[in-house]
Amino acid sequence: MLLSYVIPTLNEQDSLRQLAAEIVANSHPHAYEIIFIDDGSKDASFDVMSELAAADANIRVVKFRRNFGKAAALQCGFQLAQGDVVFTLDADLQDNPQEIPHFLAKLDEGWDLVTGWKRKRLDPLHKVIPSKLFNFVTARAFGLKLRDYNCGFKAYRREVVKELRMYGEMHRYIPALAHSLGYRITEIPVEHRRREFGKSKYGFERYLRGFFDLLTVKMVTQYVKSPLYLFGRIGLISTLLGTAITIYLTVLKLFFGQPLYNRPLLFLGIMLILGGLQFISLGLISELIINRVFPEQGLPVSIEKTINLPAPEAK
Repeated sequence: MLLSYVIPTLNEQDSLRQLAAEIVANSHPHAYEIIFIDDGSKDASFDVMSELAAADANIRVVKFRRNFGKAAALQCGFQLAQGDVVFTLDADLQDNPQEIPHFLAKLDEGWDLVTGWKRKRLDPLHKVIPSKLFNFVTARAFGLKLRDYNCGFKAYRREVVKELRMYGEMHRYIPALAHSLGYRITEIPVEHRRREFGKSKYGFERYLRGFFDLLTVKMVTQYVKSPLYLFGRIGLISTLLGTAITIYLTVLKLFFGQPLYNRPLLFLGIMLILGGLQFISLGLISELIINRVFPEQGLPVSIEKTINLPAPEAK
């Protein structure tokens, strides 16, 4: 079995040699390939990776012209990976390659994607608390109960990575994207080591980008083919609420003679009705655009097996 390791790298020159050695040591008895993606490093990371590639033909290196982000790096690595199983690891040595056999054992149980769970996380409190909140919200948004969506240490069957399409900060929602395609997802506890070299590449702004990508992934996985289901629900609720308000005010006017010109509630009711109708119209227009511009695109499906037909090829 061939194992592929996709490793996005940004300014990690001091950890790369040790990481490569640990991966090789823990891949036995399987064949392996290591794909380093240099995501615009400013230090000597590319030089170190070039030396590793020169010494080991199983190590491949891709250098981006600038920093495009982790999702783009993973997408590039997934396209290049040839392994039956594809691993992703962070390059900072906080992921311990000794866990590789545990991932493989879990895949052998029939799972399609196994993600790590940093049960004992050795990070500062200001990173741990937002991470817990992120995992709580994401698990409930997508109905997939995982305790650590954002762990970079994951193992995939080849067909999973060939169907993923990522950009922005979507790498945080890989389990949700795979889950929406029908793949079986689970997690295992993994050792999380302290960072010895370099520094974290993420600041507070990643949470803002991650929130917007949460909305994007929610839309892509559940409403991309039926936007009216989303906008129609919002519009219907708004319209019904506005209608209830206007009926209430009409009763006050007709039966109790109360004036309405000085009631802010009247304007709220009108705004809710108009806003609701606009949302419903937006949903209808979106449906027309999708079915007119992209009529050849069917429902997003992922075929697992066929009978009396050639096996489906990974996209």
